[in-house]
Amino acid sequence: MLMSTPRSLALRLETTWNPPTDEKEFSYVLRLKNLSSEPLSGFALCVSGPGRVDPAGIVEGATISKRLSNFTEFQPPEGFVLAGGETWTITVRALSWQFRHWNDGANSAYLAFADGTTVSLGTEPTRTSSSNAPLKRGAEVYPVPSNPPVPLAIIPWPNHVAVSSRRPLPAGFALKAAAPDAQAAAESFTALVEHLFSAEGLIRSEAEGAVPVELRHVEGLGAEAYRLAFSPETITVEASAQTGFVYGLVTIGQIWRGARLHPQAFHFPAAGEIIDEPTMSWRGLHLDVARQFYGSAEIKKLMAVLAWNKLNRFHWHLSDDEAWRVEIDAYPALTQIGAWRGHGLPMPPLLGSSPARTGGYYTKAVVRDIVGYAKGLGIEVLPEIDMPGHCYAMLQAIPELRDPNEAGSYYSVQGFPDNCINPAREKTYEVIETILSELIELFPFKTIHIGADEVPLGAWSGSPEALARLRELAGDDVAEAHAKRLNVITNTHGADDIHGSGAAVLQAEFLERIQAFLASKGCVTGGWEEAAHGDRIDKDKSYLCSWRNVEVAAELAGRGYEIVVCPGQVYYLDMAMRPDWDEPGGSWAGYSDAEKIYTFDPVGGWTDVQKEKLRGIQACIWSESMTDRAIFDRLVFPRLSALAETGWTKPSAKSWERFKALAGTMPLLYGLHQF
Repeated sequence: MLMSTPRSLALRLETTWNPPTDEKEFSYVLRLKNLSSEPLSGFALCVSGPGRVDPAGIVEGATISKRLSNFTEFQPPEGFVLAGGETWTITVRALSWQFRHWNDGANSAYLAFADGTTVSLGTEPTRTSSSNAPLKRGAEVYPVPSNPPVPLAIIPWPNHVAVSSRRPLPAGFALKAAAPDAQAAAESFTALVEHLFSAEGLIRSEAEGAVPVELRHVEGLGAEAYRLAFSPETITVEASAQTGFVYGLVTIGQIWRGARLHPQAFHFPAAGEIIDEPTMSWRGLHLDVARQFYGSAEIKKLMAVLAWNKLNRFHWHLSDDEAWRVEIDAYPALTQIGAWRGHGLPMPPLLGSSPARTGGYYTKAVVRDIVGYAKGLGIEVLPEIDMPGHCYAMLQAIPELRDPNEAGSYYSVQGFPDNCINPAREKTYEVIETILSELIELFPFKTIHIGADEVPLGAWSGSPEALARLRELAGDDVAEAHAKRLNVITNTHGADDIHGSGAAVLQAEFLERIQAFLASKGCVTGGWEEAAHGDRIDKDKSYLCSWRNVEVAAELAGRGYEIVVCPGQVYYLDMAMRPDWDEPGGSWAGYSDAEKIYTFDPVGGWTDVQKEKLRGIQACIWSESMTDRAIFDRLVFPRLSALAETGWTKPSAKSWERFKALAGTMPLLYGLHQF
């Protein structure tokens, strides 16, 4: 049996999804091919998701020696030797959910040997017997027609557009600003253009032929409102605040780029005006950086993309079961342990991670830089530390958060065991308040999102401290019933609703206490809709992100909660656009292409009283499938712009045909078009 890594191996892993038929159950087949002449033994095959092998799954050809969520280690039969030219076949007949798309299967794999060495395997997308269509990656192309419905390329479409005639396309623009807010806007916009279109010359000097753009401070406009006046010699931007100037300049930049890149379709106006302001105050994007890590350069470019779409909130999901991504001085283990994944580490390779130590986190200096850059573009940044659930990585770093006498296990819907910090322990509040105090200093928007989603029904059911506290809060019967939930495992995303359970009682007290702490620091508390369980949080100092559907959002608004609407069926940008195998993305919430997002009414069926509690809308990116950045571009664009126009443009002024004609002029994060 080999005890070290052979150096002359040529190996290939192929995976196949066989959907169920009338005659057969579904199967997920992994084939490890030894393409060399050297025999192979003494190894295990390690793969990671997004797809998850069910704990009780039927596996043929191997046994499961380790499993954590989407990470699985397959052990060959005892004494197994994979001879040169032969194939080891593993058939899995039970998964946490059936595969629907090509990215559902293994997206990383490696061999692990007894001496601790590893060999990475190249992985190809999972194939299926039901489709031979080319797999889609990169943003979907929306061709710009030669005769679009409007002569100007602007997204979101402004409230008032009254322009006439056309002029030769300016070589670029020289910004003239006197007032401090106008000067700051000019600097921020210049940095934005450098980020997105560095070689195009949109901002240049008059010596290089630029047309002057005069930025004038006026009173009486909203913070995000602006007025543009066009003449043959100059352009004027009027605003009352820095963000208004930035948005006015974005509109000029969009008009110019449309006419430059598509002169047959668009032109630059010689005269007229544009008067504009948004319909909704909260136009956001959520990004999960725990499942996949995005470097600071990616985040800053994303801020520029958001500003180009006139989006003004960035919800930064900095922690989850899979990782912890922000520096905390008081607890360095959070990033020393929680930010890294790899073979033999407390956090194994997950969701495409390699066996090598991979991952990352944001230092405080980087966070301050990103927050300041975003602020200059009119974007407020709010962090999320998801709790009391989704804390597996935190608990690996700070194990003293657990009740030392806790027995048994419960599992989260994503397959993580014992992933909730304990609301019955004073240590919990000491740690969380210390973490939040450091975060508050980094995020001047004074809004902290604390998650509160997807706490398993069995959470804390094996903790004597938690059960004792539950007896005090709800009585012996509730505590006894909760203790009997010790082995609950939920396997349907979002189905583990804890409302009315012992876990809900404990979570409600936890959230009330954390929110009171944040309020004492002058902060607003954000949460997912499950934070409403028990109605313990202060509605005047909080808001909820409603993710299940608009009916739940309306019901919560009717109960007095301020709501940001982000239903998974429409605004979750990790969901595939279509049910086809060749499309990447998730499927549990359904499918939504750009047209569905664009035409969706986020307050459909709401009463006038409920609408008073609407903060706005938000797209959410969960990153399980985003190892491949071409998948990011495909899933996010132009759907992000479709949401942006819903948040900005009056419903009566929206037009799918116009949007579709203009969508191809908008920038991508990575610039990867369909291929």
